[in-house]
Amino acid sequence: MAHVAEYKKKIVKEFVELINEYPIIGAVNMENMPAKQLQNLRAILRDNNIVLKMTKRRLMKIAFEKCEKKDMDKLLDYLEGMPALIFTKENPFKLSSLLRKNKSNAPAKAGQKAPKDIMVQAGGTPFAPGPIISQLGKVGIKTGIEAGKIVIKEDAVVAKKGEKISADLAGILARLGIEPMEIGLSLIAVYEDGTIFTSDILSVDETVYIKQLVQAVSEAKTVAIEITYPTTETIQILLSRAYNDSKAVALSANIVTKDTVKELLAKANAQSLSLSSLVEGN
Repeated sequence: MAHVAEYKKKIVKEFVELINEYPIIGAVNMENMPAKQLQNLRAILRDNNIVLKMTKRRLMKIAFEKCEKKDMDKLLDYLEGMPALIFTKENPFKLSSLLRKNKSNAPAKAGQKAPKDIMVQAGGTPFAPGPIISQLGKVGIKTGIEAGKIVIKEDAVVAKKGEKISADLAGILARLGIEPMEIGLSLIAVYEDGTIFTSDILSVDETVYIKQLVQAVSEAKTVAIEITYPTTETIQILLSRAYNDSKAVALSANIVTKDTVKELLAKANAQSLSLSSLVEGN
């Protein structure tokens, strides 16, 4: 049996204990994360009772196999770049939101992968005509000359998500003041009770989500009212509607009640009749 270094055993033991203790385990990619930003982010995570740990994939895999949680090995498929694990008792969506809010923009470097589609928008530039026209054209940007300055004629996607950024493109983006890279932890996926939530699910725009939720509640309430379905939100409206409908029926049939007597008296007076005559005539 191969000898296993003692420090590796300690690392695996620590990871197993963390996995067993925390219900939420996230896989993050620490690639291209500068030391200064990482130090600042660690402080933010500590303030939110979140633990960040990094080690080799092999040791993570062993910890997954030794822990008490079911299907923990599902997270192996999401260990990308320079993987690390985040341990928390916080809601996965709140964790994703916290990491997104603590990202900052940075210039692109040659060889880096575009984190999303990189677009250069149409409009003016500060550049005078010169060699830069051909440089812009080389990366797919259409240009023209207006008032002695280079203008970008139309929006252009110069790099698709996941594509490597060339040295030429990195230079052009820098000159245009475009910082497409994101410095921060990229949450790839989160494990919770045997289920994996990927980044596309977790990256929910809270404002849009709340707006959609409010709209759904409003539409559900409308349907409930239309089908006369009583709930705590609809009961007052339904009772009010039932009261108004029954009163209207009583008035049309000249039925005297405490709620219709005033209207029926006014109706009788308008027809120069007594109330009893109005009722009997009906």
